[in-house]
Amino acid sequence: MVTYLPRIVDSELDELAEAPALAIEGPRGVGKTETALRRARTVHRLDDPDQRAVLRAAPRRATAGEPPVLIDEWQRLPDTWDLVRRAVDAHPTTSRFLLTGSAAPADAPTHTGAGRIITVRMRPMALAERGLEEPTVSLGDLLSGARPRLAGATRLGLESYAEEICRSGFPGLRLQPDKVRLGLLDGYVDRLVEHEIHGLGRTFRDRGGLRRWLTAYAAATSTTASYEKIRDAASAGEADKPARTTTVPYRAALEGLWMIEEVPAWTPTRSRLRSLASSPVHQLADPAIAARLLGVSVDGLLAGRRTHVGNGLLLGALFESLITLSVRVYAQACGARVSHLRTHGGRREVDLIVERADGAIVALEVKLASAIRSDDVEHLRWLAGEIGPQLLGAAVISTGSEAYRRSDGIAVIPAALLGP
Repeated sequence: MVTYLPRIVDSELDELAEAPALAIEGPRGVGKTETALRRARTVHRLDDPDQRAVLRAAPRRATAGEPPVLIDEWQRLPDTWDLVRRAVDAHPTTSRFLLTGSAAPADAPTHTGAGRIITVRMRPMALAERGLEEPTVSLGDLLSGARPRLAGATRLGLESYAEEICRSGFPGLRLQPDKVRLGLLDGYVDRLVEHEIHGLGRTFRDRGGLRRWLTAYAAATSTTASYEKIRDAASAGEADKPARTTTVPYRAALEGLWMIEEVPAWTPTRSRLRSLASSPVHQLADPAIAARLLGVSVDGLLAGRRTHVGNGLLLGALFESLITLSVRVYAQACGARVSHLRTHGGRREVDLIVERADGAIVALEVKLASAIRSDDVEHLRWLAGEIGPQLLGAAVISTGSEAYRRSDGIAVIPAALLGP
């Protein structure tokens, strides 16, 4: 019997338990169905061809049964979204539905569901969900502005984080033997490119092109690489580069499967900062997918392989991706959003800006180092001088062993010790 691994998003779902309808969205394999099954009494599995055929013939059966009613992989029959929305309209205080979806269908529902269906994002497992260490530093405490005391130590170091990058945050993959896990990752990508895309009404004659674009985005992990650079990486060796109109559908398809989740640029409304760049930072859903697409193992990462599109070490880029994934999970639990800061020309950069609803922020730098030097916090000190009290706190997320606060007030937090 497979033991359910509690997820941070469980608390959010518990708080929303009385909502008339919840849609849990995220990439295939993150655990949406298992999480939803723990809350459902009636289940309609639309990835089952037989159940799908029945509901296609009698669509209204999708909303029938003892609530909560789970419609799993609803995008297989997009009309079910509108059926749920109308059921909520008819009984706004008693109807209870759960929908899970691994992709956005090409033919969107006629209604967004706004005001009826609450959407909750689910991502691969954050570091704090993997049972590696008990977190001792809370992002929520940092966002409170209370300047919490920092404590805690971890045995995890650089090698452990390289292993976690390759091990994956997909619950069904991470504990598999290495050879099995690699085969499953390959199959995961194959299924996305060969089947999932086309099952959603998106058709590509050049399926190899879609894979090359996904690989190019993997090579651009944790960078703000331009469209042209990504296009060149995806079409290496081709004399005639494809036009934007040809390649935009590739990106749209990958976003529709939640394989690409870029970190948007921070656009402050309360500070006097000017000349901020607007380019997003590229990230795939899970750094393990990026590592596999690029053909790199734990040993390859530790050997110092460099990125294809960026200029830094691939280990550094994928470590930042792992921390970005984790911080996004924690920030969602805190009701905060995540972005990045970069001035034009890249003179000043802060890897992650975690912003409360009122515009106050916590700034995070991600460093592959275990020992943090003064130049590692230079941009955090600059930001503090620019925005003053709007900055609730600043921290460096590192591969070190102990959490502490520097004499300048900046926190140093080992990645394994940060939690929601």
